[in-house]
Amino acid sequence: MIKPTVWIHTGVVIIYGNSLDAAPHNHQAIQVIWPQSKSLCKLNTNDISGLTIIDSKIEHQLQMSAGWILLVEPKSDLGQELSTRLAGQPFKTFSSCFSTVIKQPTKIEEVGEHLVPLFQQLNLSKQHLFHNMLFSNQSTVKDKRIQQLLTELNQCLHGDCIKPVNWRASQVASQLALSESRFLHLFRDELGIAWRPYLLWRRMMCAMQAIINNSSATDAAHLAGFSDSAHLSRTFRSTFGMTIREALTLFKKDS
Repeated sequence: MIKPTVWIHTGVVIIYGNSLDAAPHNHQAIQVIWPQSKSLCKLNTNDISGLTIIDSKIEHQLQMSAGWILLVEPKSDLGQELSTRLAGQPFKTFSSCFSTVIKQPTKIEEVGEHLVPLFQQLNLSKQHLFHNMLFSNQSTVKDKRIQQLLTELNQCLHGDCIKPVNWRASQVASQLALSESRFLHLFRDELGIAWRPYLLWRRMMCAMQAIINNSSATDAAHLAGFSDSAHLSRTFRSTFGMTIREALTLFKKDS
């Protein structure tokens, strides 16, 4: 039995675990699925055995008895590489050889070592794996004002969670010396998604990080600016295809 483990870093969520069962859902991230050898894995009720990439905003349903999942920001170095491999397709499966993980990965460096074959299958170098994905999966956004905003949002991954009251479009636009309409237009152009749904995605990352750090569903909801755990659970299910209770089982560390 694989002990579920989750790592959240700039532009990427890495999940290693078992008994993953998600209802139909879609989200901002490009998703990579890498089932373990001889693991049951179904994507939209179809059996898959190889490495699979699913594009951003594509509805999908996943069942996997054991393996890896990566959720990658589309507008990041790694996201752009994955988008190139998709070549305009909603999803794409590659033949791949998954060597059974003997030792439970506990450090990000160990995660990198285990994922080397995955990146080799995608023709991504080990150097790219370690430098760009695990340590500095940088945004490919060009506008310096939007870069500054994303840097502030990234602070949530290592410190205080995002409070929505501080991220109203009018307030953010003012801080960036832009009109609200110009900011909203520029943000969509740069990220390929409107500000409000993107902010909701980032708040979901806050909630997930809180759960990983052993917060209760209620505390995670409040930290990420949701009214209560029921509100968080509804949003979580529509985003990730699972209830908050299922997420607590999957993501929570041992006490």
